[in-house]
Amino acid sequence: MTDSGHDPDHARIVADAGVLAADLLVGGAAREALDHLRRHSWLELVVTGPLLDDAEAVITDLANDELAADWRAKIEAEAVVVDQPEGDHPSLAAAYRGDAAHIISQDGSLQSVEAGANLKAVMDVSIRSPDAFARVFDPEGVYELLFDDAYPGPDRDPRE
Repeated sequence: MTDSGHDPDHARIVADAGVLAADLLVGGAAREALDHLRRHSWLELVVTGPLLDDAEAVITDLANDELAADWRAKIEAEAVVVDQPEGDHPSLAAAYRGDAAHIISQDGSLQSVEAGANLKAVMDVSIRSPDAFARVFDPEGVYELLFDDAYPGPDRDPRE
């Protein structure tokens, strides 16, 4: 917990718009990172409306309106959608408002030492690139931190 009293939930994870679009359209590290969430029903994706707007615009530009609309409907049904004050950074607002402990981002400026120091005064959040998150995120460790029983393993197929 930080001085702000903001207590992160280690089961809540934010993915920025670029990661969300890459997960759908490209795969690779973005898909590997988000597969952690899809494999475990107790992990939650946290988003804001503007974050989804940004991802939907990227998907529309690179694919088409229909795919973007279908993707948006599915994400809104599955994710925890929180409010974002006007002018706030979408990923940071989602993490702060949604009590998320992790941000998966392709934005190198969010991963800088300076950003980490500035954020530490406001919230306790880990910001990693998709490939770093996919490599280091430990669902078993997080599960055992949050629950009193042994880690049961993945409980969902990430492709459903």
